[in-house]
Amino acid sequence: MKTPRAVPATDQPSPAQDEATTGPPRPRGPRHNTRWLMVFLCFLGMTVNYVDRATISISLPYMTDDLHIGPEWQGVILSMFFVTYALGQLPAGALIDRYGEKRMFAIGGLIWSLVTVGTGFVRGIGSLLFARLALGAGEAPAYPSCAKSVSRWFPVRERALANSVWDNGARAGTAVAAPVVTALIAWQGWRMAFWVTGAVALLWVALWLKAYREPSARGGLSAEERAYVTAGGARLEENPAEKTTAPEEPAVRWRDLFRHRTVWGMMIGFFCLNYVIYFFITWFPSYLVDARGFDLLKLGFYGALPGIVAIGGSLLGGWTSDTLLRRGWSVSRARKTCLVCGMLFSSVIAFAVLVPSAMWALALLSVSYASLAFSAASVASLPADVAPTPRHVASLGGIQNFASNLAGVLGSTTTGLLLGFFHHSFVAPLMLSGALCIVGALTYGLVIKRVEPLRLTAA
Repeated sequence: MKTPRAVPATDQPSPAQDEATTGPPRPRGPRHNTRWLMVFLCFLGMTVNYVDRATISISLPYMTDDLHIGPEWQGVILSMFFVTYALGQLPAGALIDRYGEKRMFAIGGLIWSLVTVGTGFVRGIGSLLFARLALGAGEAPAYPSCAKSVSRWFPVRERALANSVWDNGARAGTAVAAPVVTALIAWQGWRMAFWVTGAVALLWVALWLKAYREPSARGGLSAEERAYVTAGGARLEENPAEKTTAPEEPAVRWRDLFRHRTVWGMMIGFFCLNYVIYFFITWFPSYLVDARGFDLLKLGFYGALPGIVAIGGSLLGGWTSDTLLRRGWSVSRARKTCLVCGMLFSSVIAFAVLVPSAMWALALLSVSYASLAFSAASVASLPADVAPTPRHVASLGGIQNFASNLAGVLGSTTTGLLLGFFHHSFVAPLMLSGALCIVGALTYGLVIKRVEPLRLTAA
């Protein structure tokens, strides 16, 4: 049996890219904005997802005495989530491509909400480790589900901004978690924090099942909006443009995606980006408490600032990428410019160790987080931009996210080990994070040659 091989990329945009960036005008009015309601539901889901994920990071300094957790175990506990979360990306992406984002996101949400509630009942390290593993498995479908939804609902010229909307759920969740979880801890202790955040997740699952629909269902979707997203390059399975070319292309097996340099560039680049982002999700509260002397009140207030600033960075990244497309830039040039520039600016995280003032350090960390979020809008668009068929968008999203969350496993553990080796100093962890930002910029600039659909032909 012949296996597909890559066709060398040309320097000219493909016809599909030309059509996607110069399609029909955007329909106006609330009747034609169903797609934005769908992405807002994804945003709410990711917000709740990250609140539940961040609850343990904020609670951990206050759980250690009750559960007798030493510093050597803290990094392990934080990293356990990423083991199942990373491994779960690969099957989650394939299942979403097969069964749809609505069903799989709901199943994942039900699992992670129940696990979060259950975490409030743990009595030792063993049960806490199990809860972290289960939480990672439950949250695995979230990212590829949102990427799949945007790929189906949005034209290419709006894709980066739409992705920045739902991806901002990560920042919003992290920002909301800081004051809310600290208030719950101050009110009734860390167990109550898990019970409340888990219950909120259950409410989101009910809303998602009731309100979300796939574009093929057509309910509430005007003819004008449907024509706009279809002609603009939305990756609908029933898209006529996709059907005309499908018979001429060989079937693309899931494992064949790994044959492409672009896919490996996506994996390595997102690994570097997420290594640094997960510092903010896991160790950042401990950094403020241990290295900068913040008390619970300061942690609740100042701990939310980087996430809030990053929301603006993410929206700016999506708007910039889409604006460049509307001004005639190719998809490849627009995406890579945003990816490289954002990753380079994020390296300022390393300079936080050089400033004596806690406020200056917080400012540098906020700039770094915002720059990462600026790049993340284009990262989230890559699976739809390069998928050879609509049936591979979530699979590529899962592959990309699998690699990125290996950074969660390694990053959480490595930071803990470095803190232990250097007597609780954050200098080495932050310097390493800054170096990886530069590696990520080089990867997106040099390893990925062009951002365009993977083109395959029989060998």
